[in-house]
Amino acid sequence: MTHPRDHPQRVVLNDEVHARPTEAFVAPLRLSYLALLSDGTNREQEWQQICELVQRYNVAPPAPEAIHYSVDLGPFRLKWERHTEFTRYTFIQTGAEQDPFAMPAIANVPKEWVSDLPGEVMVAAHAGLLRGTNAPANYDEIGKQMFAGNPLVGSAVAGGAATALTDFRIHDDGFSRLLLYDLSMTPRQAGRIVQRLLEIDTYRIMALLALPIARDLSPFLAQGEQELNRVTTQLAAASEEDEPVLLDRLTQLAGEIGRRDSDSRHRFSAAAAYYELVQRRIADLREDRIEGLQTFNEFTERRLAPAMNTCEAVGRRQQALSQQVAQATQLLSTRVELTRERQNQAVLESMNRRAMLQLRLQQTVEGLSIAAITYYIVGLVNYAAKAINVAGVRHDTDLVTGISIPVVAVLVAVGVRRARKMLASPTD
Repeated sequence: MTHPRDHPQRVVLNDEVHARPTEAFVAPLRLSYLALLSDGTNREQEWQQICELVQRYNVAPPAPEAIHYSVDLGPFRLKWERHTEFTRYTFIQTGAEQDPFAMPAIANVPKEWVSDLPGEVMVAAHAGLLRGTNAPANYDEIGKQMFAGNPLVGSAVAGGAATALTDFRIHDDGFSRLLLYDLSMTPRQAGRIVQRLLEIDTYRIMALLALPIARDLSPFLAQGEQELNRVTTQLAAASEEDEPVLLDRLTQLAGEIGRRDSDSRHRFSAAAAYYELVQRRIADLREDRIEGLQTFNEFTERRLAPAMNTCEAVGRRQQALSQQVAQATQLLSTRVELTRERQNQAVLESMNRRAMLQLRLQQTVEGLSIAAITYYIVGLVNYAAKAINVAGVRHDTDLVTGISIPVVAVLVAVGVRRARKMLASPTD
């Protein structure tokens, strides 16, 4: 069959739903799980670590661009998954003693290889999948034997096809523990349930990364709110000289809020997304209560929900403070702008008055200049008239001098004005 040309991403997008396939688990089975925080800068090192491990067992390594990889290495099975913020390593070994935590699956992995894994551990867990029976279980005894006597959290899952137990605590070996009793699950169903349980723990911890940030932000937000209140109170009675100082304080506060918002916004958004994933994974378990035990839903809602509510409240508080500071800054900027406009208007009026005074002074000087020039020219005319009279051309010297005065004055005035226009006109 033929069809039009494929979109370049068609196959990639279609295969996305098949990415990270679920493993098929058959009891008894032991599993060790690591979730390491990774910022994306060490992805090359992660891939090289996987290649180094599988080459020890003469197995082909994953492609450099791979984001998930599953392989049977003989002594154990490895599943590697790369996510946006963390990378997961799952080590699986079939068979289990009565206590699956006595010899965990990771004990078969080279220790130096495990210690060299890039990233920081967020979740480390041992899990055991055992065959269960329909006989009533003694959960107090199970807690003493496998969970150091800690209170258990658990429920019947998958519609009663299995029983899941944990204490959500980190034990002396640095790993938490998860126990799953298989009553009637299929292998794929068992793999999905184990994966869901591990994801609940992983996403729970990843969501809680936002809580320390929220706690650190709370004192700053309280100080910011107080500073904003002080500025707005002073603004009501501020003089023009105080406005630039208040504007500078608001600008500094806005800058600090913006910096902290930029640092925390991603973390709060990620926490909300992780929390939603936790809730979805718990819903996928299809829990039924076991008398005397907290269910996974009850435990997370009691412990995780308040933390997420705190992060959400701090995020909203930060946004509200940012908006209030922006509004106060805009209001004060408008007030400063109006003040500057009044000052500019006053300066222009002062300049206008000075220009008028200068014009009047110039006119006065110009008049005096015309009178002075006229006086000197008329004096020259008088000398010339006397010289002509002495030369023999008889005339009335005083009359000639008097007649020359208005003529000279007009000519000088016209000349001065023409010179002023020439000086005032733009040059090429």
